[in-house]
Amino acid sequence: MTGWWCEYAAIDGAVHRGVTITARNGRFTAIDADTAPSADATRLAGLTIPGLANTHSHAFHRVLRSRTQADRGSFWTWRDMMYAAATRLDPDTYHRLARAVFAEMALAGQTAVGEFHYVHHQPDGTPYDDPNQMGHALLAAAEDAGIRITLLDTLYLHGGLDAGGYQPIEGPQRRYADADAEQWAQRVDNLSPGTNQLIGGAIHSIRAVDPDSIAMAAESTRGFGAPLHAHVSEQRSENDACLAVLGGTPLTVLDRSGALGPGFTAVHATHVCADDVRRLSSSGSTVSMCPTTERDLGDGIGPTLDFAEAGIPIHLGSDSHATIDHFVEARSIELHERLRSERRGLHTAPELLAMATVNGQRALGWQSAGRLAVGDRADLVAIRLDSERTAGSSGEHAIEAAIFAATTADISTVVVDGTTVVADHHHRRVDVGAELRASIEELLT
Repeated sequence: MTGWWCEYAAIDGAVHRGVTITARNGRFTAIDADTAPSADATRLAGLTIPGLANTHSHAFHRVLRSRTQADRGSFWTWRDMMYAAATRLDPDTYHRLARAVFAEMALAGQTAVGEFHYVHHQPDGTPYDDPNQMGHALLAAAEDAGIRITLLDTLYLHGGLDAGGYQPIEGPQRRYADADAEQWAQRVDNLSPGTNQLIGGAIHSIRAVDPDSIAMAAESTRGFGAPLHAHVSEQRSENDACLAVLGGTPLTVLDRSGALGPGFTAVHATHVCADDVRRLSSSGSTVSMCPTTERDLGDGIGPTLDFAEAGIPIHLGSDSHATIDHFVEARSIELHERLRSERRGLHTAPELLAMATVNGQRALGWQSAGRLAVGDRADLVAIRLDSERTAGSSGEHAIEAAIFAATTADISTVVVDGTTVVADHHHRRVDVGAELRASIEELLT
Protein backbone atom coordinates (compact mmCIF):
# COMPACT_ATOMS: atom_id res chain seq x y z
CA MET A 1 0.00 0.00 0.00
CA THR A 2 1.30 3.45 -0.98
CA GLY A 3 -0.12 6.71 0.32
CA TRP A 4 0.02 10.44 -0.37
CA TRP A 5 -1.44 13.49 1.34
CA CYS A 6 -2.24 16.34 -1.06
CA GLU A 7 -2.51 19.94 0.09
CA TYR A 8 -5.03 20.41 -2.72
CA ALA A 9 -6.26 17.96 -5.35
CA ALA A 10 -8.33 18.32 -8.51
CA ILE A 11 -11.11 15.74 -8.44
CA ASP A 12 -13.56 15.80 -11.37
CA GLY A 13 -12.80 19.44 -12.10
CA ALA A 14 -13.18 20.73 -8.53
CA VAL A 15 -10.49 21.57 -5.96
CA HIS A 16 -10.51 19.71 -2.65
CA ARG A 17 -8.33 20.40 0.38
CA GLY A 18 -6.36 17.89 2.45
CA VAL A 19 -6.83 14.85 0.22
CA THR A 20 -5.44 11.49 1.32
CA ILE A 21 -4.87 9.03 -1.52
CA THR A 22 -3.84 5.40 -1.27
CA ALA A 23 -2.93 2.92 -4.00
CA ARG A 24 -2.11 -0.74 -4.36
CA ASN A 25 -0.72 -2.53 -7.44
CA GLY A 26 -0.78 0.71 -9.42
CA ARG A 27 -4.46 1.51 -8.80
CA PHE A 28 -6.14 4.01 -6.48
CA THR A 29 -7.81 2.24 -3.56
CA ALA A 30 -9.09 5.23 -1.54
CA ILE A 31 -9.43 8.99 -2.00
CA ASP A 32 -10.63 11.08 0.97
CA ALA A 33 -10.84 14.87 1.28
CA ASP A 34 -10.59 17.12 4.36
CA THR A 35 -8.10 14.86 6.11
CA ALA A 36 -5.02 15.50 8.20
CA PRO A 37 -1.71 14.14 6.95
CA SER A 38 -0.69 10.80 8.40
CA ALA A 39 2.88 10.12 9.44
CA ASP A 40 3.49 7.54 6.71
CA ALA A 41 1.97 9.46 3.77
CA THR A 42 4.14 11.27 1.22
CA ARG A 43 3.18 14.96 1.35
CA LEU A 44 2.47 16.68 -1.96
CA ALA A 45 2.42 20.46 -1.64
CA GLY A 46 0.42 22.65 -4.02
CA LEU A 47 -2.15 21.18 -6.40
CA THR A 48 -2.20 17.50 -7.35
CA ILE A 49 -3.85 16.59 -10.66
CA PRO A 50 -4.22 13.34 -12.63
CA GLY A 51 -1.53 12.30 -15.10
CA LEU A 52 -1.38 14.24 -18.36
CA ALA A 53 -1.56 12.46 -21.72
CA ASN A 54 0.44 13.48 -24.79
CA THR A 55 -1.71 12.12 -27.61
CA HIS A 56 0.47 13.11 -30.58
CA SER A 57 4.25 12.79 -30.57
CA HIS A 58 6.97 12.34 -33.15
CA ALA A 59 9.90 11.70 -30.80
CA PHE A 60 12.65 12.35 -33.34
CA HIS A 61 11.28 15.82 -34.13
CA ARG A 62 12.68 16.91 -30.75
CA VAL A 63 16.05 17.44 -32.45
CA LEU A 64 14.52 20.31 -34.45
CA ARG A 65 13.67 22.55 -31.50
CA SER A 66 15.09 26.08 -32.03
CA ARG A 67 17.30 24.93 -34.92
CA THR A 68 14.53 25.36 -37.50
CA GLN A 69 13.98 29.04 -36.71
CA ALA A 70 16.85 30.02 -39.01
CA ASP A 71 15.97 31.61 -42.37
CA ARG A 72 12.90 33.06 -40.62
CA GLY A 73 11.80 29.55 -39.75
CA SER A 74 10.15 28.69 -43.06
CA PHE A 75 8.33 25.38 -43.53
CA TRP A 76 11.07 24.32 -45.94
CA THR A 77 13.77 24.95 -43.33
CA TRP A 78 11.82 22.74 -40.97
CA ARG A 79 11.13 19.95 -43.49
CA ASP A 80 14.71 19.72 -44.75
CA MET A 81 16.08 19.39 -41.22
CA MET A 82 13.37 16.87 -40.30
CA TYR A 83 14.32 14.69 -43.27
CA ALA A 84 18.01 14.98 -42.35
CA ALA A 85 17.32 13.84 -38.79
CA ALA A 86 15.15 10.93 -39.96
CA THR A 87 17.87 9.76 -42.37
CA ARG A 88 20.44 9.42 -39.59
CA LEU A 89 18.32 7.45 -37.13
CA ASP A 90 19.06 3.82 -36.38
CA PRO A 91 17.56 1.60 -33.67
CA ASP A 92 20.23 2.49 -31.10
CA THR A 93 20.23 6.25 -31.69
CA TYR A 94 16.44 6.28 -31.82
CA HIS A 95 16.23 4.46 -28.50
CA ARG A 96 18.61 6.90 -26.83
CA LEU A 97 16.85 9.97 -28.22
CA ALA A 98 13.35 8.70 -27.48
CA ARG A 99 14.32 7.69 -23.94
CA ALA A 100 15.41 11.27 -23.27
CA VAL A 101 12.33 12.76 -24.97
CA PHE A 102 9.95 10.51 -23.04
CA ALA A 103 11.79 11.38 -19.82
CA GLU A 104 11.30 15.06 -20.67
CA MET A 105 7.59 14.28 -20.97
CA ALA A 106 7.66 12.66 -17.54
CA LEU A 107 9.20 15.83 -16.10
CA ALA A 108 6.28 17.66 -17.73
CA GLY A 109 3.74 15.48 -15.91
CA GLN A 110 2.89 13.37 -18.95
CA THR A 111 2.27 9.81 -17.81
CA ALA A 112 1.26 8.42 -21.23
CA VAL A 113 2.29 9.18 -24.80
CA GLY A 114 0.82 8.34 -28.19
CA GLU A 115 3.87 7.93 -30.42
CA PHE A 116 2.92 8.44 -34.09
CA HIS A 117 5.63 6.17 -35.44
CA TYR A 118 6.56 6.08 -39.12
CA VAL A 119 10.37 5.70 -39.30
CA HIS A 120 10.15 1.94 -39.78
CA HIS A 121 12.91 0.74 -42.12
CA GLN A 122 16.53 1.28 -43.08
CA PRO A 123 17.37 4.46 -45.04
CA ASP A 124 16.99 2.72 -48.42
CA GLY A 125 13.60 1.29 -47.42
CA THR A 126 14.87 -2.23 -46.72
CA PRO A 127 13.28 -3.71 -43.58
CA TYR A 128 15.53 -4.55 -40.66
CA ASP A 129 16.01 -8.24 -39.83
CA ASP A 130 13.29 -7.58 -37.27
CA PRO A 131 10.89 -5.41 -39.32
CA ASN A 132 9.71 -3.83 -36.04
CA GLN A 133 13.15 -3.04 -34.67
CA MET A 134 12.52 0.72 -34.64
CA GLY A 135 9.14 0.24 -32.99
CA HIS A 136 10.63 -1.97 -30.32
CA ALA A 137 13.29 0.69 -29.70
CA LEU A 138 10.50 3.18 -28.93
CA LEU A 139 8.68 0.75 -26.65
CA ALA A 140 11.90 0.13 -24.73
CA ALA A 141 12.55 3.87 -24.49
CA ALA A 142 9.17 4.52 -22.88
CA GLU A 143 9.74 1.71 -20.39
CA ASP A 144 13.14 3.16 -19.49
CA ALA A 145 11.61 6.62 -19.03
CA GLY A 146 8.85 5.25 -16.81
CA ILE A 147 5.78 6.29 -18.80
CA ARG A 148 3.06 4.38 -20.62
CA ILE A 149 3.08 4.35 -24.41
CA THR A 150 0.52 3.67 -27.10
CA LEU A 151 2.65 3.00 -30.17
CA LEU A 152 0.60 4.30 -33.08
CA ASP A 153 2.30 2.41 -35.90
CA THR A 154 1.74 4.51 -39.00
CA LEU A 155 0.69 3.42 -42.48
CA TYR A 156 2.56 5.42 -45.14
CA LEU A 157 2.37 4.36 -48.81
CA HIS A 158 2.64 7.39 -51.13
CA GLY A 159 4.91 10.38 -51.55
CA GLY A 160 2.11 12.94 -51.84
CA LEU A 161 -1.16 13.84 -53.50
CA ASP A 162 -1.56 16.47 -56.20
CA ALA A 163 -3.59 17.08 -59.35
CA GLY A 164 -1.79 14.15 -60.99
CA GLY A 165 -2.90 11.77 -58.24
CA TYR A 166 -0.74 9.87 -55.77
CA GLN A 167 3.00 10.38 -56.16
CA PRO A 168 5.69 7.72 -55.68
CA ILE A 169 7.75 7.38 -52.52
CA GLU A 170 11.16 9.01 -52.83
CA GLY A 171 14.16 10.08 -50.76
CA PRO A 172 13.84 9.87 -46.97
CA GLN A 173 10.23 8.72 -47.33
CA ARG A 174 11.53 5.25 -48.25
CA ARG A 175 12.12 4.67 -44.54
CA TYR A 176 8.45 5.24 -43.82
CA ALA A 177 6.70 3.07 -46.42
CA ASP A 178 5.56 -0.52 -46.34
CA ALA A 179 4.77 -2.25 -49.64
CA ASP A 180 1.02 -2.10 -49.04
CA ALA A 181 -1.58 -1.97 -46.27
CA GLU A 182 -1.64 -5.75 -45.90
CA GLN A 183 2.11 -5.90 -45.27
CA TRP A 184 1.76 -3.04 -42.78
CA ALA A 185 -0.99 -4.89 -40.90
CA GLN A 186 1.07 -8.09 -40.76
CA ARG A 187 4.07 -6.18 -39.43
CA VAL A 188 2.01 -4.39 -36.77
CA ASP A 189 0.49 -7.69 -35.70
CA ASN A 190 4.02 -8.87 -34.82
CA LEU A 191 4.80 -5.98 -32.47
CA SER A 192 5.39 -7.09 -28.88
CA PRO A 193 4.29 -4.49 -26.32
CA GLY A 194 5.47 -4.74 -22.74
CA THR A 195 3.57 -4.23 -19.50
CA ASN A 196 1.50 -1.03 -19.53
CA GLN A 197 2.04 -0.62 -23.27
CA LEU A 198 -0.49 -0.68 -26.12
CA ILE A 199 -0.26 -0.97 -29.90
CA GLY A 200 -2.49 1.21 -32.04
CA GLY A 201 -2.65 2.21 -35.68
CA ALA A 202 -2.29 5.44 -37.61
CA ILE A 203 -2.95 6.67 -41.11
CA HIS A 204 -0.27 9.21 -41.86
CA SER A 205 -2.60 11.42 -43.93
CA ILE A 206 -4.82 11.41 -46.98
CA ARG A 207 -1.71 12.52 -48.88
CA ALA A 208 0.17 9.33 -48.01
CA VAL A 209 -2.59 6.70 -47.91
CA ASP A 210 -5.21 6.00 -50.58
CA PRO A 211 -8.88 5.27 -49.72
CA ASP A 212 -8.71 1.49 -50.27
CA SER A 213 -5.69 1.23 -47.98
CA ILE A 214 -7.41 3.42 -45.38
CA ALA A 215 -10.29 0.93 -45.37
CA MET A 216 -7.89 -1.96 -44.78
CA ALA A 217 -6.16 -0.11 -41.93
CA ALA A 218 -9.49 0.74 -40.32
CA GLU A 219 -10.66 -2.86 -40.50
CA SER A 220 -7.35 -4.12 -39.10
CA THR A 221 -7.31 -1.80 -36.08
CA ARG A 222 -10.95 -2.51 -35.28
CA GLY A 223 -10.08 -6.20 -35.36
CA PHE A 224 -7.78 -5.87 -32.35
CA GLY A 225 -9.68 -3.05 -30.62
CA ALA A 226 -6.93 -0.49 -31.11
CA PRO A 227 -7.06 3.30 -31.43
CA LEU A 228 -6.67 4.70 -34.95
CA HIS A 229 -5.24 8.21 -35.45
CA ALA A 230 -4.63 10.27 -38.60
CA HIS A 231 -3.28 13.67 -39.58
CA VAL A 232 -6.32 15.51 -40.95
CA SER A 233 -6.63 18.86 -42.76
CA GLU A 234 -3.47 20.25 -41.24
CA GLN A 235 -2.97 22.63 -44.17
CA ARG A 236 -5.34 24.11 -46.74
CA SER A 237 -3.34 22.60 -49.61
CA GLU A 238 -4.16 19.13 -48.29
CA ASN A 239 -7.88 19.90 -48.50
CA ASP A 240 -7.53 21.37 -52.00
CA ALA A 241 -5.74 18.29 -53.35
CA CYS A 242 -8.19 15.91 -51.71
CA LEU A 243 -11.23 17.75 -53.08
CA ALA A 244 -9.75 17.91 -56.57
CA VAL A 245 -8.63 14.27 -56.82
CA LEU A 246 -10.89 12.34 -54.44
CA GLY A 247 -14.04 14.47 -54.55
CA GLY A 248 -14.32 15.28 -50.86
CA THR A 249 -12.57 16.63 -47.80
CA PRO A 250 -10.07 14.39 -45.99
CA LEU A 251 -12.67 13.60 -43.33
CA THR A 252 -15.23 12.75 -46.02
CA VAL A 253 -12.78 10.26 -47.55
CA LEU A 254 -11.84 8.82 -44.15
CA ASP A 255 -15.53 8.44 -43.31
CA ARG A 256 -16.32 6.72 -46.63
CA SER A 257 -13.45 4.35 -45.97
CA GLY A 258 -14.79 3.37 -42.56
CA ALA A 259 -12.08 5.02 -40.44
CA LEU A 260 -14.24 7.25 -38.25
CA GLY A 261 -15.69 5.97 -34.99
CA PRO A 262 -15.20 6.01 -31.20
CA GLY A 263 -11.60 4.82 -31.53
CA PHE A 264 -10.65 7.40 -34.18
CA THR A 265 -8.69 10.60 -33.56
CA ALA A 266 -8.30 13.39 -36.10
CA VAL A 267 -4.95 15.04 -35.42
CA HIS A 268 -4.94 18.83 -35.95
CA ALA A 269 -8.23 19.15 -37.89
CA THR A 270 -7.18 22.75 -38.41
CA HIS A 271 -9.07 23.51 -41.61
CA VAL A 272 -12.36 21.64 -41.40
CA CYS A 273 -15.84 22.62 -42.56
CA ALA A 274 -19.18 22.34 -40.75
CA ASP A 275 -19.91 19.01 -42.44
CA ASP A 276 -16.57 17.66 -41.20
CA VAL A 277 -17.49 18.66 -37.66
CA ARG A 278 -20.81 16.84 -38.00
CA ARG A 279 -19.03 13.71 -39.22
CA LEU A 280 -16.69 13.72 -36.24
CA SER A 281 -19.53 14.32 -33.80
CA SER A 282 -21.95 11.73 -35.16
CA SER A 283 -19.26 9.04 -35.35
CA GLY A 284 -18.00 9.54 -31.79
CA SER A 285 -14.52 10.49 -33.00
CA THR A 286 -12.12 12.76 -31.11
CA VAL A 287 -9.61 15.48 -32.01
CA SER A 288 -5.97 15.91 -30.95
CA MET A 289 -4.95 19.56 -30.99
CA CYS A 290 -1.25 20.52 -30.98
CA PRO A 291 -1.34 24.33 -30.65
CA THR A 292 2.38 24.98 -30.16
CA THR A 293 3.31 23.03 -33.29
CA GLU A 294 0.37 24.39 -35.29
CA ARG A 295 1.46 27.95 -34.63
CA ASP A 296 5.19 27.14 -34.94
CA LEU A 297 4.57 25.86 -38.48
CA GLY A 298 2.07 28.61 -39.30
CA ASP A 299 -0.67 26.08 -40.02
CA GLY A 300 -3.56 28.00 -38.47
CA ILE A 301 -5.97 27.80 -35.54
CA GLY A 302 -8.39 24.89 -35.30
CA PRO A 303 -12.11 25.48 -34.51
CA THR A 304 -12.00 24.14 -30.95
CA LEU A 305 -15.17 25.93 -29.89
CA ASP A 306 -17.08 24.23 -32.73
CA PHE A 307 -15.70 20.89 -31.57
CA ALA A 308 -16.69 21.51 -27.97
CA GLU A 309 -20.19 22.67 -28.88
CA ALA A 310 -20.64 19.54 -31.01
CA GLY A 311 -19.62 17.31 -28.10
CA ILE A 312 -16.37 16.18 -29.73
CA PRO A 313 -13.72 15.36 -27.07
CA ILE A 314 -10.54 17.41 -27.52
CA HIS A 315 -7.16 16.28 -26.24
CA LEU A 316 -3.60 17.54 -26.56
CA GLY A 317 -0.32 16.60 -28.22
CA SER A 318 3.07 18.25 -28.52
CA ASP A 319 3.67 16.84 -32.04
CA SER A 320 7.04 18.26 -33.18
CA HIS A 321 7.97 19.25 -29.61
CA ALA A 322 8.49 22.95 -30.19
CA THR A 323 7.86 22.71 -26.47
CA ILE A 324 6.76 19.89 -24.20
CA ASP A 325 4.39 21.59 -21.78
CA HIS A 326 0.71 20.72 -21.60
CA PHE A 327 -0.07 23.78 -19.51
CA VAL A 328 1.02 25.85 -22.50
CA GLU A 329 -0.90 23.60 -24.92
CA ALA A 330 -4.06 23.76 -22.78
CA ARG A 331 -4.08 27.51 -22.28
CA SER A 332 -3.34 27.99 -26.00
CA ILE A 333 -6.67 26.32 -26.84
CA GLU A 334 -8.50 29.10 -24.99
CA LEU A 335 -6.16 31.95 -25.90
CA HIS A 336 -6.29 31.13 -29.62
CA GLU A 337 -10.09 31.22 -29.47
CA ARG A 338 -9.94 34.58 -27.71
CA LEU A 339 -7.86 35.98 -30.56
CA ARG A 340 -10.24 34.56 -33.14
CA SER A 341 -13.52 35.57 -31.47
CA GLU A 342 -12.44 38.60 -29.43
CA ARG A 343 -14.24 36.97 -26.47
CA ARG A 344 -12.97 35.39 -23.24
CA GLY A 345 -13.95 32.35 -21.22
CA LEU A 346 -14.88 30.03 -24.07
CA HIS A 347 -13.10 27.02 -22.55
CA THR A 348 -12.98 26.90 -18.74
CA ALA A 349 -9.90 25.81 -16.81
CA PRO A 350 -11.52 22.51 -15.67
CA GLU A 351 -12.49 21.79 -19.29
CA LEU A 352 -8.92 22.44 -20.42
CA LEU A 353 -7.61 20.21 -17.63
CA ALA A 354 -9.89 17.41 -18.84
CA MET A 355 -8.46 17.82 -22.37
CA ALA A 356 -4.95 17.39 -20.96
CA THR A 357 -5.83 14.41 -18.76
CA VAL A 358 -8.85 12.10 -19.03
CA ASN A 359 -9.74 12.90 -22.66
CA GLY A 360 -6.20 12.17 -23.78
CA GLN A 361 -5.74 9.02 -21.73
CA ARG A 362 -8.93 7.55 -23.21
CA ALA A 363 -7.96 8.50 -26.77
CA LEU A 364 -4.79 6.44 -26.28
CA GLY A 365 -6.75 3.42 -25.07
CA TRP A 366 -6.18 3.96 -21.33
CA GLN A 367 -9.82 3.93 -20.26
CA SER A 368 -9.11 3.88 -16.51
CA ALA A 369 -6.69 6.79 -16.34
CA GLY A 370 -6.77 10.58 -16.23
CA ARG A 371 -8.98 10.94 -13.14
CA LEU A 372 -8.42 10.81 -9.40
CA ALA A 373 -10.95 8.02 -8.84
CA VAL A 374 -10.91 4.74 -6.95
CA GLY A 375 -9.99 1.92 -9.30
CA ASP A 376 -8.21 4.14 -11.82
CA ARG A 377 -4.50 4.05 -12.55
CA ALA A 378 -2.48 5.71 -9.82
CA ASP A 379 -1.05 8.65 -11.77
CA LEU A 380 -0.36 11.86 -9.83
CA VAL A 381 1.21 15.18 -10.79
CA ALA A 382 2.02 17.71 -8.05
CA ILE A 383 2.22 21.39 -9.08
CA ARG A 384 3.77 24.05 -6.88
CA LEU A 385 1.58 27.02 -6.03
CA ASP A 386 4.40 29.09 -4.52
CA SER A 387 6.70 29.66 -7.51
CA GLU A 388 7.34 32.97 -9.24
CA ARG A 389 4.55 32.08 -11.65
CA THR A 390 1.94 30.69 -9.27
CA ALA A 391 2.58 32.52 -5.97
CA GLY A 392 -0.49 34.28 -4.65
CA SER A 393 -2.92 31.76 -6.09
CA SER A 394 -5.70 30.68 -3.76
CA GLY A 395 -6.64 27.06 -3.30
CA GLU A 396 -10.07 27.85 -4.69
CA HIS A 397 -8.51 28.89 -8.00
CA ALA A 398 -5.69 26.33 -8.07
CA ILE A 399 -6.84 24.76 -11.37
CA GLU A 400 -6.89 28.20 -13.01
CA ALA A 401 -3.39 28.84 -11.65
CA ALA A 402 -2.13 25.56 -13.08
CA ILE A 403 -3.70 25.98 -16.50
CA PHE A 404 -3.13 29.69 -17.06
CA ALA A 405 0.05 30.43 -15.08
CA ALA A 406 2.12 27.32 -14.36
CA THR A 407 4.78 25.73 -16.54
CA THR A 408 6.51 22.38 -16.34
CA ALA A 409 9.09 24.00 -14.05
CA ASP A 410 6.40 24.04 -11.35
CA ILE A 411 5.95 20.25 -11.37
CA SER A 412 7.67 18.72 -8.35
CA THR A 413 6.44 15.11 -8.31
CA VAL A 414 5.12 12.69 -10.93
CA VAL A 415 3.75 9.24 -10.12
CA VAL A 416 2.97 6.74 -12.89
CA ASP A 417 0.96 3.63 -12.03
CA GLY A 418 1.88 4.08 -8.38
CA THR A 419 5.63 4.48 -8.98
CA THR A 420 7.35 7.81 -8.37
CA VAL A 421 9.18 8.73 -11.57
CA VAL A 422 9.90 12.41 -10.84
CA ALA A 423 10.80 13.68 -7.34
CA ASP A 424 11.95 17.17 -6.34
CA HIS A 425 11.79 18.24 -10.01
CA HIS A 426 14.27 15.53 -11.08
CA HIS A 427 13.73 12.36 -13.09
CA ARG A 428 14.79 9.40 -10.98
CA ARG A 429 16.25 7.38 -13.86
CA VAL A 430 17.41 9.77 -16.58
CA ASP A 431 19.65 12.85 -16.64
CA VAL A 432 17.29 14.43 -19.13
CA GLY A 433 19.28 17.49 -20.17
CA ALA A 434 22.53 15.57 -20.62
CA GLU A 435 20.90 12.74 -22.57
CA LEU A 436 18.98 15.11 -24.84
CA ARG A 437 22.12 17.09 -25.58
CA ALA A 438 24.20 14.00 -26.37
CA SER A 439 21.49 12.41 -28.54
CA ILE A 440 20.80 15.55 -30.56
CA GLU A 441 24.47 16.27 -31.12
CA GLU A 442 24.97 12.68 -32.28
CA LEU A 443 22.23 13.06 -34.90
CA LEU A 444 22.95 16.56 -36.22
CA THR A 445 26.71 17.02 -36.06
